[in-house]
Amino acid sequence: MYTVAQLIGGVWGAGGEAGDLVVHDPATGAPVTGAPVATSDEVDKAVAAARGVAAEWAATPPAERAAALHRAADAVAAVADELAEATTTEMGKPLAHARGGVEAGIATLRQYAELAPTRGGRTLHGTPDALDFMTPQPRGVVAVITPWNDPVAVSCGLLGAALVTGNVVLHKPSERTPATGWLLARAVDSALPAGVLSLLIGGAETGAALAGAEVDVVAHVGSTATGRAVAAAAARSGAKVLLENGGSDPLIVDADVDPVWAAGQAATGAFANAGQICVAVERVYAHRDVAEDFVAALVERAAALHGGPGRDPATDLGPLVDRRHRDQVHGQVTAAVADGARIRVGGTLPEGPGAFYPATVLDNCRHDMALVREETFGPVAPVVVVDSFSEALRCAADSPYGLAATVLTGSMSHAQRAWRELPVGTVKVNAVFGGAPAGAAHPRRGSGQGFGYGPELLDEFTATKAVHIEAPGGGHW
Repeated sequence: MYTVAQLIGGVWGAGGEAGDLVVHDPATGAPVTGAPVATSDEVDKAVAAARGVAAEWAATPPAERAAALHRAADAVAAVADELAEATTTEMGKPLAHARGGVEAGIATLRQYAELAPTRGGRTLHGTPDALDFMTPQPRGVVAVITPWNDPVAVSCGLLGAALVTGNVVLHKPSERTPATGWLLARAVDSALPAGVLSLLIGGAETGAALAGAEVDVVAHVGSTATGRAVAAAAARSGAKVLLENGGSDPLIVDADVDPVWAAGQAATGAFANAGQICVAVERVYAHRDVAEDFVAALVERAAALHGGPGRDPATDLGPLVDRRHRDQVHGQVTAAVADGARIRVGGTLPEGPGAFYPATVLDNCRHDMALVREETFGPVAPVVVVDSFSEALRCAADSPYGLAATVLTGSMSHAQRAWRELPVGTVKVNAVFGGAPAGAAHPRRGSGQGFGYGPELLDEFTATKAVHIEAPGGGHW
């Protein structure tokens, strides 16, 4: 069992006066992690300690900060297997996928270590006897609140970008994966001056205290409801807010594509990580000409997935993160069936321990069903049949979310229409996942605000200052 410690002001083991929380293995139900819970007073102490070292870290030359981030990446790589094991133990994803998340996190740290020293301001063309320029500066103290579904990769992106641009960071990992956050913080902290990184553990109350504290930036990845609460709390202090929140990402299956190939794409998008991915396929709009064959092939794909514990190499589909979340997923499926949807495969609660849920495909769905409109975050693929590509685009765009969308089409004109018309941050044509590693996008609507990835994330953690210099009295220096 993991025994987690907090890091406040350079001191491991500090805080935790609010008691302890226990995480259970979603595959077995056994307790696997014990972690302290930070009080609001401890959050305030951590913020004050961060303020005490912020100026020194901001004044550290960019090349030195980049070198420290490279050392942090080395330290994370040294414990990569341990991090992957902790991720699988706490949230259930297959171990190979957990290792992939750790490797992605390491690559992100190295990416920001390379990119940051090359960034600069720009010179402005004013009068010949003056100097005008713009320069980026660290914002100061950054609160980072990260999710459980890909805890290492997401955390490394936000931590890396914030630290390398000269900010000090207070990190609160999800209360569902505190040991993963602790192991990551130990590795990253080993490469940094004392106090530059702090680790705070806790649930909603700790997160609310951190979001409402006197920090300069709050970066949150998680649900839309929590993101809105974070934004409201941060508004009281005036902190800048970065949000990547929930989504209900559509997949459009056009009339001219191979339905079997399209089913493979849909299965990957809907069932990878048991559907617990921010940009998972949450709803499918299939053209009537191919819908029957597409659904049949998707059902076959879903039925072939092997569910089991994440440590089993044969597992394709691990458990959901916990039974509470499984109940929410199953509740949405049950409500859809009561409203006329038909389960083609899955949709039942397995007997035995753990939070397992089968890959589920439903047809006879309508665009107005809650299962289609709301985020499910589970291995569920509801299929809505449409009569035209225009109808599919219209339905895909009609959503309170705006994270990403995928279009499977053989028509270049349809592809062009899709990326222009869909009001989302990312549009993928003929591939549910993938893209260049430095890509970044602005989520829209209920899905958030601000860049969450790519070189642009470095800009989010800095403030640009304009400087004008001229000699006194119009003379010379």
